Amino acid sequence: MSETSSLIIGLMSGTSLDGVDGVLADFAGGAIRTVSAAFTPFPPELRSELMALQAASDNELEREALAANGLARCYADCVHQLLPQAGGPVAAVAVHGQTIRHRPELGFTRQTNNPALLAELSGIDVIADFRSRDIAAGGQGAPLVPAFHAAAFGKPGGVRVVVNIGGIGNISILHGDGRVSGFDTGPGNVLMDLWIGRHLGKAYDEHGAWAASGTVHQPLLRALLDEPYFRQPAPKSTGRDLFHDGWLDARLQGYAALPPQDVMATLTRLTAVTIADAIRAAHAGIDTVHVCGGGAYNATLLRELGAALDGASVASTAALGIAPNRVEALAFAWLGHRFLQRQPGNLPAVTGARGPRILGALYPA
Repeated sequence: MSETSSLIIGLMSGTSLDGVDGVLADFAGGAIRTVSAAFTPFPPELRSELMALQAASDNELEREALAANGLARCYADCVHQLLPQAGGPVAAVAVHGQTIRHRPELGFTRQTNNPALLAELSGIDVIADFRSRDIAAGGQGAPLVPAFHAAAFGKPGGVRVVVNIGGIGNISILHGDGRVSGFDTGPGNVLMDLWIGRHLGKAYDEHGAWAASGTVHQPLLRALLDEPYFRQPAPKSTGRDLFHDGWLDARLQGYAALPPQDVMATLTRLTAVTIADAIRAAHAGIDTVHVCGGGAYNATLLRELGAALDGASVASTAALGIAPNRVEALAFAWLGHRFLQRQPGNLPAVTGARGPRILGALYPA
């Protein structure tokens, strides 16, 4: 571990299971600056295996270990894309891992990874396993990004709302007095991606074009909204353990005659409405919302979100200086920086943990 370098690489592979987002970040002088960014797509066979590992199956231990090795190699590829821009030593690689189970109510979360192999392949110290300490302290282990959102986007004297729409949606309410609230709202892109993959063989609905070709079906929307998670008070977090193909298929019973594009329009509205309801419940009177994650590129979803927020302005975090596809990787670089500084990375008011905790585990090069 470099004692003097302010450079940290952050790696994030999220619920959408498309690949690895990486950033090379510089924290010199207390700033948060992105030096460069990279993306490494998952090979199809690795994506399929990581998807399969989301649910119970045969020979899970061996299959997860092999998938973790493949994942570490993808992480190493992303690191090697970023290193030429470093111009000096990198203090650490901070890596989230790939969530395959998230059951805080049972006291565990599982981000598969092989950080020892990544340290071997990269020759750089690796910081991993950010969520488990918060869960050990009685928290949800998620979302962790509101702490970073406060550091990067906080607005003294005012309120700012940041929405991350990856596979799962989460919100951060950044109060001008330094208070932060936030939680997972429910499905972000996960159900939309599942549906378009099933019907059109695509990974996602580019710009929301397919959803825009359909019509929202109100009875189906009401059936989808009749999910206890949406009414559950914070702190709360969720993932594919709840919102998966079985969840969707159970609620589509009786709607088989619906055109698939109408189902897509309804799923898009579901994401927008649940995020908007969560924002209103957390703080009234919002006039601007900033969106990051893959959902920031879905124009139909952003229109739906603005409408669900009674015409509030919806913009991407690019307006705040950070491209929406870089925010989460930069968040884990920041969490890695916090670890190196021996400073807490969680917000107990968000996760429900008993107190602030230093998050992560170190794998020296």
